[in-house]
Amino acid sequence: MTKQPPTRPRGEAMRRHILETALRLFSGAGYFNTSIHDIRREAGVSIGAIYHHFGNKELLARALYDDLLQRMDGDIQRAIASGEGTRAQCLAVIKKLFTLTEEQPATMSFILLAKHREFLSDHPSICSSQPFMAMRGVLERGMAQDEVRAMDPWVAATAMFGGALRMMNLALDGALESPLESYLQEVAECGWRAVKA
Repeated sequence: MTKQPPTRPRGEAMRRHILETALRLFSGAGYFNTSIHDIRREAGVSIGAIYHHFGNKELLARALYDDLLQRMDGDIQRAIASGEGTRAQCLAVIKKLFTLTEEQPATMSFILLAKHREFLSDHPSICSSQPFMAMRGVLERGMAQDEVRAMDPWVAATAMFGGALRMMNLALDGALESPLESYLQEVAECGWRAVKA
């Protein structure tokens, strides 16, 4: 019996396969150290397939960035919806971010650590992306409900979530001795003390 060669993905499956390969390579080696040929070789697809689905490396990176932020936004929106009150919503958001960092380190590395402005210069900054605006929105609503003291919304968002984001960076760098989840309550409590009314 002759062995059949593995079937290559087609259509949307091909597009997703290329995106996942690009994510691994961009997160591991960096955008500038990864060529279209590296992606082609690692994905086992033709250059034509990459150009057909994305056009060029910059457009591939843009599609990947948009896709990852859209998925992250869905996760953040569900976390926000799961909590009653500002404090519970902030805790739920930090918990989700920590879980994503532990379970999808390549994704979070690309979102948090890549210098997007170097290769997506006409794209809005990560801080003005939907997931981060949703996190800021939690605190703005908290201010309107007198759960969060009045302050500039960016200051509030930085005070509440900045420590969590830094802990995520430390986890991605391999600097933490324990899993992120073990720091959840302490990090969330520090953030909440900085913003509560």
